[in-house]
Amino acid sequence: MSEQHLITTPRLEAPDDFYEALIDAHRGLDAAQSQALNARLVLLLANHIGSLAVLREALQAARDAA
Repeated sequence: MSEQHLITTPRLEAPDDFYEALIDAHRGLDAAQSQALNARLVLLLANHIGSLAVLREALQAARDAA
């Protein structure tokens, strides 16, 4: 198995469309529902990524940006 690393170069094929879809997914939700949606989305995407090492890099990168 090859070693995996977090990809930070832009790869999103339609970033504006994704952002619009993300905003639409939150429309009409209260704060708690919105936070729950974000948590479910993070877990779904983490499952898709699969690699704990990559996920740890992503967590660190997100924290460093805060």
